[in-house]
Amino acid sequence: MEPLRCYNASKMTFFYVLRVPGAYIECRLQGLLAHTCMTLVTDRGRGKGGDMSSGYYETKRHSDTMFAYNVYPCTIPKDFSFVPLHWQDSMEIIYVKRGSGIVQVDYEMFTAEQGDIYIVLPGHLHGLQSVPRESMEYENIIFDISFLGGGIDICSQKYLQPMVNGRVRLPVRVGKEDAMYGQISACLDAADGLCSGRPAGYELGVKGRLLLLFSLLFRNASDEKGYAAEQRDVGKLKLVLSRIEQDYDKRLTVRDAADVCGYSESHFMRWFREATGRSFAGYLIEYRLEKAAYALRNSEETILEIAQRVGFDNLSNFNRLFRKKFEMTPSRFRKKSIL
Repeated sequence: MEPLRCYNASKMTFFYVLRVPGAYIECRLQGLLAHTCMTLVTDRGRGKGGDMSSGYYETKRHSDTMFAYNVYPCTIPKDFSFVPLHWQDSMEIIYVKRGSGIVQVDYEMFTAEQGDIYIVLPGHLHGLQSVPRESMEYENIIFDISFLGGGIDICSQKYLQPMVNGRVRLPVRVGKEDAMYGQISACLDAADGLCSGRPAGYELGVKGRLLLLFSLLFRNASDEKGYAAEQRDVGKLKLVLSRIEQDYDKRLTVRDAADVCGYSESHFMRWFREATGRSFAGYLIEYRLEKAAYALRNSEETILEIAQRVGFDNLSNFNRLFRKKFEMTPSRFRKKSIL
């Protein structure tokens, strides 16, 4: 599946158009939210400067067709080096096809390897980042829970609703060492094959493979008493992440972020590092630099204009931090991106 690369100059929005089962999909790449902003071509973006997102909550539906199952191939860091923590109402499965990187789901961080499968339930935080001198090719498999079945029946009452409502915990990572790995990976591979060939009844085949996949996951589910409390804490992190998305281009202090979730500054700094693996200041800088990298690739703004627009008041400081992260100057990065 080879995507068509397009650019909307008026909105400074870079996007791909590709054909997937059941829909023609536009994949908006608004900076580091790239893989989370895939929408039908009939949808319109919202937020800053016409962008889709109103925070780290993904508001776009990945399909409004009767076959709400889509697969997006991505590569990190080729497409983006850092996908910040975000969440959406749909299911997401991250299937690592080659290489390695970092995958985070809620508070758990994993060094992802080829073949790993990560299960992200609706409403749960997740993000990705590259590791030095490594790349990672993976599939984002995204579908609505309603695709698995609707109505009031034992499958919905006993399994799907408790899963969505956070009353049951499914495995987050399925690796090659797990007993169920062979069957689960076979389900995803078979669904890929069906979507590629699209034989008669392929939709039934894809749905059947997903139902089998979840039946295997539920054999390893747990009902943890502390799970609901953990998710309430994740809710506070969502508020902080939304504040970063809203005000990353402004002066944003630890005090500002701590006030969002009602913590003292010292507690907030410890908590944020435990939750994200980096300091608040470091996370904010990383976010701004990714926004700058996107603008360098896809706009004609000057480097000074870009630096100021993403929240850097000092150009020399911006250049220093950018070079440290990308191992080249912003001007060299722009020239390399054009080639």
